This record gives sequence, C-alpha cells and structure tokens, in this order.
Amino acid sequence: MNKPVNSGVPTIFVVDDDPAVLKSLGRLLRSAGLHVETCNSPQDFLARHNPAMPGCLVLDVAMPGLNGLEVQQALAAIGDERPIVFLTGHGDIPTSVEAMKRGAVDFLTKPVNAEVLLKAIHSAIVKDSVRRLERDEVEEFKQRLATLTPREREVLPYVISGRLNKQIAGELGTAEKTIKVHRARVMEKMKVQSVAELVRLAERLGIRPA
Repeated sequence: MNKPVNSGVPTIFVVDDDPAVLKSLGRLLRSAGLHVETCNSPQDFLARHNPAMPGCLVLDVAMPGLNGLEVQQALAAIGDERPIVFLTGHGDIPTSVEAMKRGAVDFLTKPVNAEVLLKAIHSAIVKDSVRRLERDEVEEFKQRLATLTPREREVLPYVISGRLNKQIAGELGTAEKTIKVHRARVMEKMKVQSVAELVRLAERLGIRPA
C-alpha cells in the first residue's frame, strides 16, 4: 500500500489480492477525482492502517490469510467503524447478509458496475463524515462535562429530569439558593441556553435523569 497521506481529504482504501482488479479499481476511482490507497493483502492493510484518516474501505471478500469479514471484525475490535463496501466474485448471499448486519454499506458482485460502485463509495464517505463529526461533538461534550465539580455533576441528573430547584434541594439536603447557583454553573459550563438543550446533550453522553 502507498504511504498514507495525513490530511482531511477522504481516502478510499482498496484491498484486493488480484493485481488486475486492484489496478483497474484504482484507475477508476482516481479518474473520478478520489484519493485512493491500494493494497494487495489484508494483512498489509491492517499493519499500515490509520483509523484517524477519513474515508472508506473497498474490500474483497475472498482473500488468502484473512477474508473480508475477518478484516471487518479486526477493524471493529480496535473500535474503527470505517464504512466498508464489499466486493465478491461469488455472490455469496449468507456472507453478504452477515456483512450488512455488521454495518457494511454495500455488497457488490464482480465485475462491479462503475456507477454503482461510485454511488456506494459516495454513501460510505458521507456516512464516515457524519460519524466522525458526531464523535468529535461527543468528545467536546465530554470535555465540557469534565469541567463540572463533583457537586455540579450530582445536580445535573436532577436538572435534566425537570426537577425544580426546591425539589433538588430537598433530594440533596441543601439550600435552594445553593442549587440555583449549581444549576446556573452547569448550564454555563455545558454551554447550553435551556434545559431542553441540556437534556439532548446529556443523552449524547449517556447521562440519565435522576
């Protein structure tokens, strides 16, 4: 595989043990203006792969050593949810069902139609972009959450449950004016303007109402 380029441009990783197919796919995708990295073995791909690089994977199903589903499993094991477009020369229905259950974008039979492949790749790039944006947002929310004091973290689930300051004070055994201050600081540190917005943010972080 070529040396990966560290950029925000989506990269289409193509893995196939057939040199002719690899060359043909690489030429097709580059002619469509896509940035392509080709690799003739799944082991080489996994050894060089950088999960931080945006893009998708066009992956042959039947390869020696590791098959396509095993590569999919290996990526999942390291938390890489990179979208995959599978290619097969055998039209294996059970395999395609299994691949789709595990999150594959598409499962195409060789010789693949260029228009169909490019459409699937476009969908995969969009899916990857959305997923990375969502993940970045959650990381930002986690950073905001980390700025809360232990007491503010304790108050947060009560606020998103819709409790009034007086009710929260009763639950936590403190003064209502103290809860009012904590609530205001939670809203400020989490950078939200309303409880409804705070509820949505808490859901993204997996925080449940009290």
